[in-house]
Amino acid sequence: MKTYFERTVSAAPLAVFRIGLGFMLLFGIIRFWNKGWIEDLYISPKYYFPFYGFEFVVPLGNYTYLLFAVCGLSALFFALGLFYRLASITLFLSFTYIELIDKSTYLNHYYFISMICLLMIFLPVHVFFSIDAKFNKKLHSGFVPAWTLVTIKLFVSMLYFFAAIAKINSDWLLHAQPLKIWLIARNDMPLIGFLFNYKWTPYLFSWFGFLYDLTIPFLLWNKKTRLAAYAAVIVFHLLTSLLFPIGMFPYIMMVTALIFFSEDFHFKLLSRFNKLFKGSQEFISTTNKYSFKQLNQKVIIGVFALFFFVQIVLPFRYLLYPGQLFWTEEGFRFSWRVMLIEKAGYAEFKVRDAISGKWIIVNNNEFLTKLQEKMMATQPDMILQYAHILRDHYAKNGFEKPQVFVDSYVTLNGRLGRVLVDPKIDLASEVESFNHKSWILSYND
Repeated sequence: MKTYFERTVSAAPLAVFRIGLGFMLLFGIIRFWNKGWIEDLYISPKYYFPFYGFEFVVPLGNYTYLLFAVCGLSALFFALGLFYRLASITLFLSFTYIELIDKSTYLNHYYFISMICLLMIFLPVHVFFSIDAKFNKKLHSGFVPAWTLVTIKLFVSMLYFFAAIAKINSDWLLHAQPLKIWLIARNDMPLIGFLFNYKWTPYLFSWFGFLYDLTIPFLLWNKKTRLAAYAAVIVFHLLTSLLFPIGMFPYIMMVTALIFFSEDFHFKLLSRFNKLFKGSQEFISTTNKYSFKQLNQKVIIGVFALFFFVQIVLPFRYLLYPGQLFWTEEGFRFSWRVMLIEKAGYAEFKVRDAISGKWIIVNNNEFLTKLQEKMMATQPDMILQYAHILRDHYAKNGFEKPQVFVDSYVTLNGRLGRVLVDPKIDLASEVESFNHKSWILSYND
């Protein structure tokens, strides 16, 4: 182990990864701003759905634009390697804060980016081909400890591998759901749309998606299969980008997969950029080796060991809960379950005053945006949060002891709608926790 942790490799792959990820995030922030999503998602809503345990993350009103500006500027400095340590910390904090404001906007790739940014705070990705390295000769290094590069590869591999494990279920492999629903809706696409009318097409996509996620990290890691594997990465993510509205994620993964390429590949790529920007030969050809102080390395390795332990355990926490995961969604988030379910729901809330007996049927549009209502209607923890919002609102508006009941119907992967929440339970008196929510009705399918 001591010999392994003393091995060094070229710093070029980490530098390319830093530059690619930083500029992709910058582009994503600009795109988000340009489309008006900051206003729509983080300023206009009257209420928000914070993550349990992160209720201190509150919306910032018009200051949200400043938060996005800090995030975008941090991504730029991150890419350039300018004041890198500060930039990486502010990028992680600002991006994660945005992600935690409202549960309605949760996406797996937001979580992926937050975790990657967290890892990169501790890694020496700025010691080569960066502005910091250009002006700090002591920092400037052409070689870094090999384990720092392996750390990124390992985390990317875990994402794919756990996404494959999540696909080992009857809906995905045996019934081609939810692709059977999604693909037929895209049969008007030019050139390939007609293929989605065939019954075998969603099964082909389902099995290809499963086998792709299961094998792609191993094929990328192997020199003999790397080029063919990267071609598969391009095809797979371009298809997902064309077929599904999942934003920047496909392009981020295409850039991320480059981390598996050889040191020579990344060095040649940076050499071309160096010539383009008329950099000195010394800047690209340094033979200095970066090394952590012994204590620092031990601490960082310990932190990373804990990080990976959590990442391995977290996707399996659903086993602690009874019932069908896709129905209850207890343990669903932060577990790399990417695009596995199609749920649609309807939730009608009734608020009753336990003292006077008066009651009212709630118009959800008065409280929630369309996106929030859509997400809330199928996710039990959000239903509970909304019930508490209604309880607090009506307690201030003439109800002495408000009770909240819900009639909720949800369809899962094309099945007939079923009742999700026990309509006899007063949700106003229920408390949010990590415990199983006994008022979720069983699915039994």
